[in-house]
Amino acid sequence: MEYAAERRRWRAGFTKTIESEALMETTMRFAGRITDWNDDKGFGFVVPSGGGDRAFVHVNAFQRGSRRPVQGDLISYRPSRDAQGRLQAREIRHAGQRIEVPRHPSRLPRAAIGTAALIAAAVAALIGWIPMFVAGAYVALGAVSYLMYRSDKAAAGRGARRTPEGNLHLIDLLGGWPGALIAQQQFRHKTIKQSFQSMFWVTVVVNLAAVGWLVSSGHAAGLAQAFGG
Repeated sequence: MEYAAERRRWRAGFTKTIESEALMETTMRFAGRITDWNDDKGFGFVVPSGGGDRAFVHVNAFQRGSRRPVQGDLISYRPSRDAQGRLQAREIRHAGQRIEVPRHPSRLPRAAIGTAALIAAAVAALIGWIPMFVAGAYVALGAVSYLMYRSDKAAAGRGARRTPEGNLHLIDLLGGWPGALIAQQQFRHKTIKQSFQSMFWVTVVVNLAAVGWLVSSGHAAGLAQAFGG
């Protein structure tokens, strides 16, 4: 009987310890410095300032808008464990960094708008409103833009070198924006960053205005003849 009672007390104590650790991992923030940082791969470790086990740090676990970490950075984080029980840092912020206000992604049907734009360009070319080469340019540049966004999203996931935003804006300005809209929704990429979205829609408006002027002025027809389109 004494053995059974002792075993029950041990189980209760063990369960309480596990629950306390789980509560600590979900509610407490730790401070520590980054060590063994591998910038090429985008990961390293953090050693807590008060002592204890170091935790795995990945660049994607940093708060949105954070600068890229470097060796020795002081950060705050919440500890957690992955499926294999390994300690890792999440919800990471640099020391003194403001807490991000959660933003909800736009519900704008980007893929539908991009697809409709490509269909409209094709129909306009078929009925003679715009030269065929203009519609072809939208399709080709849209495909290039789509692939650039996909590549940039994949690079972000790996912590690899990113595609400069200026390159994305340039291809969209030239006519790749329909493909960009499809990629933004499909890969959930660049839809929340307000500064990027503001410039993106500027490129869309400027592109449409430029194409409209080329068509109405007859310059587009001249270019079509020059290129044999």
